[in-house]
Amino acid sequence: MPRILARIGEALAVLLIAYTLAFFLLSALPSDGVMARYADPALGLSKEEVEGIRSQMGLDKPVWAQYVASLRGFLTGNLGYSVRTGTPVAELITDALPHTLALAASAVGLAIVLALLVAYAATLPGMGAVGAFFRALPSFLVSLPGFWVAILLLQFFSFRLGWVNVIDPGPLEGLVLPTLTLVVPMAAPLTQVLIRSIDEVKGQPFVQVLRARGAGEPRIFWRNVLRNATLPALTMAGLLFGELISGAVVTETVFGRTGLGSLVVTAVSNRDTPVLLGVVVLAAVAYVVINLVVDLLYRVFDVRLRRKARS
Repeated sequence: MPRILARIGEALAVLLIAYTLAFFLLSALPSDGVMARYADPALGLSKEEVEGIRSQMGLDKPVWAQYVASLRGFLTGNLGYSVRTGTPVAELITDALPHTLALAASAVGLAIVLALLVAYAATLPGMGAVGAFFRALPSFLVSLPGFWVAILLLQFFSFRLGWVNVIDPGPLEGLVLPTLTLVVPMAAPLTQVLIRSIDEVKGQPFVQVLRARGAGEPRIFWRNVLRNATLPALTMAGLLFGELISGAVVTETVFGRTGLGSLVVTAVSNRDTPVLLGVVVLAAVAYVVINLVVDLLYRVFDVRLRRKARS
C-alpha cells in the first residue's frame, strides 16, 4: 500500500509538471485563437471589440494569473471553452474520446495478437529461412510511415477492390482500415522487444529441463517461456498505447474519422489553445495511468516481486 500511494503521488506530480509546461509553451505562441478568429477584417469587428472579447476570456491578464485561473479550473474539472465555437472543452473531448478509444482498443488488441504470432514463428527452432524472415519483418515494418500505410490501404482495399467503404461507413466498417494503419507501427516494436525477451528466456536452464522431459515446443512457448518474457513487452505495449493519440492525428485525418486526432487538427488550424491544452492534459493522464497500471501488473506476472512484497 505505501508503494501504491507513492506511485500515485508521483503520478500527480507528473501531471502537474505536464500541465504547467503545456500551458506556458502554448502561451508562448505568437498569436492566439481570439486574434485568429475575430481579428479577420471580413467580420467587421473593431479593435476595441476584439480586445473586449480577449478581456472577457481573461487573455488580457498576466500569464501567471491566467495560469492560476486555468489550473484552478483544471482541478475542478473545468477545462475552459473553445475559442472557435464557445463549446466547453470537456464536452468536445467527451464527444471525441469514445471514437478514439474504440480505435485504440482494436489496434492494441490486434497488434498484440500479431506480435505474439510473429514472435512465435521467429523463435520456433528449426524454422530456417522462414524464421529469419519473421525476425527481419519487424525492422521493415517499423520503418514504414503511418500516413503512407494509410494511403496505401485506402487505395488498395477501398478504391481498387471496393471491400471497405470509406464514404459514410458503418461503425465497424469504419474501424477496419484505421485499425490496420495503427497496427503496423504498434506491432513492429512490440514484436522486436518480444523476440529479444523470448531469446533470453529460452536460454535459461529451466527450458532445457522441460525439453529433456519431453515437452513440445508449442507447450514450452505458450505455458512457460511467454509468461517469463512478457514483462518487457508489457512495458512497450503501455507506451505504445499512450502514443496512440499522436498516431490518431494522422490516421483520423486521412480517413476523415471523428476523434481526438481530428479535434487536434481543427484546434491547431484555429489556434484554439484551450482545446489543445485539454488534449495535452488528456494525453498526459493516459500516460500516467497506463504506466501506473503496468507497474501494478508487474507484480501479477513476476513471482519474485510478489514474494518480495510479502516479505
